[in-house]
Amino acid sequence: AETLGIPQVGTDDSFFELGGHSLLATQLINRIRTTLCVEVPLRTLFETPTVAGLAGRLEQSGPARPPLVPGGRPEVVPLSFAQQRVWFLGELEGTSTTYHIPFAVRLKGVLDRDALQQAFTDVLTRHEILRTVTPVVDATPRQVVREPEAVTFELRATEVTEAGVTTTAVEATEQPFDLTVDLPLRARLLAVGPTDHVLIMVVHHIAADGWSVGPLARDLSHAYTARAQGNVPEWTPLAVQYADYTLWQHNLLGTEDDPDSVLSKQLAFWRTALKGAPEELTLPTDRPRPAATSHHGATVDLALPAELHGQLSSLARGHGATMHMVLQAALAVLLSRLGAGDDIPIGTPLAGRMDDALNDLIGFFVNTQVTRTNLSGHPTFTEILGRVRENALAAHEHQDVPFERLVEELAPARSMARHPLFQVMLALQNNAPASLELPGLDVELVGTGERPAKFDLEFNLVEAFDAQGMTAGISGSLTYATDLYDHNTAQTLVQRFIRVLETITTQPNTHLHRIDILGTAEREQLLVEF
Repeated sequence: AETLGIPQVGTDDSFFELGGHSLLATQLINRIRTTLCVEVPLRTLFETPTVAGLAGRLEQSGPARPPLVPGGRPEVVPLSFAQQRVWFLGELEGTSTTYHIPFAVRLKGVLDRDALQQAFTDVLTRHEILRTVTPVVDATPRQVVREPEAVTFELRATEVTEAGVTTTAVEATEQPFDLTVDLPLRARLLAVGPTDHVLIMVVHHIAADGWSVGPLARDLSHAYTARAQGNVPEWTPLAVQYADYTLWQHNLLGTEDDPDSVLSKQLAFWRTALKGAPEELTLPTDRPRPAATSHHGATVDLALPAELHGQLSSLARGHGATMHMVLQAALAVLLSRLGAGDDIPIGTPLAGRMDDALNDLIGFFVNTQVTRTNLSGHPTFTEILGRVRENALAAHEHQDVPFERLVEELAPARSMARHPLFQVMLALQNNAPASLELPGLDVELVGTGERPAKFDLEFNLVEAFDAQGMTAGISGSLTYATDLYDHNTAQTLVQRFIRVLETITTQPNTHLHRIDILGTAEREQLLVEF
């Protein structure tokens, strides 16, 4: 009931019928691990999604993994696996904004600049990762946490005209970081008028992920509220810091030299699961792939009405699947019908917060999982969804292997032109949106320009629900690499994706080759005009 945020749950109520999704399922597994000291696979929750069902399976579960707790710090704290890849790509590609996470808001009202400056310092004091630099010693990067008193955070204020807001905001988000000496968070305040400001925050990916923007905004709001009243913020102490997580992660995974380590066992699974997977999807593009990607991207909006959202939700529940599984199966269908074949690898971001102690922490925890969808044999969509479900549950049981380590192990042909192992990403965001709440100020989110393209195609979607918890639509965007695609082509891809979704909700037993992706105008053009 606490995980789902509802007052009461019966012993025979289904977790997924009550609104559970993949992220909440992971949080429930974490709670069970922490509270009952047993390790319950996600598959078990899908097979027995009730309190009674789970209780009957607990005795079959193994002991819980070691909990994440603060420990002694060695003289050298390594980077986490995710940090290692970001650092490596930074060295390989040079100065880039690809791994900047911007967050901008418009503040209307009387702003206490001193309180905001103090609030930023308070947040840096609370979260070690925001005052961590990554110097390189003997060709190896390491984490060095600066003491709070040794850190001075500058909230730079600039007066701008309304016409200059966008240009200045883009400049602020594109200013590079020197991670060996710079703090991974910076902020800029644009003063448009006495009671009109734009606050721009940029945090480097080596210190944060999408989830982290929530705790950052929440803690900044709490600190500003206290400072504006002349008080020092009172915090519930954080259970751990990012350096504690890093050491725990290295300890938990072990080494590849140990055949009984978590790393060795899970790598063995992925070697089999991804053996023979295509290194590059063949899709129709507007231009040939360049020798090296520029990471320049643009977006088109995507919106599904409440009715279609409800139909997709019913389809998922009827097949014991999550919304993400349904969307992934539909996307695999689209890519196959566009000419990508019958072996479709798609990337998925995972929260990576596999312990309750990490929920309120700022840091880079997100992991990337690549799963294949087998569309051979002219299956129906229902059969495809079953395959996606099975692969997703198996992959979840082996999600501790960092994607960075997986790339090293599988050693696909390295290329500066494409992302390794997959080129299409599907993200369904279930975490609560970041909310900055500052007393006396109206706060409104502001766009920060086009997103960089880390992949050829990246679908980012968010579910909406009404006050009664009913489906209220899915919205989001498709970010596409402008190296490869034109805007009109990206719009057509979105329209075709929606067409596939409409077909599978009304005719889920339609065979793959009969799922039409053409619109009326396209069909008329092909059959009549041409």
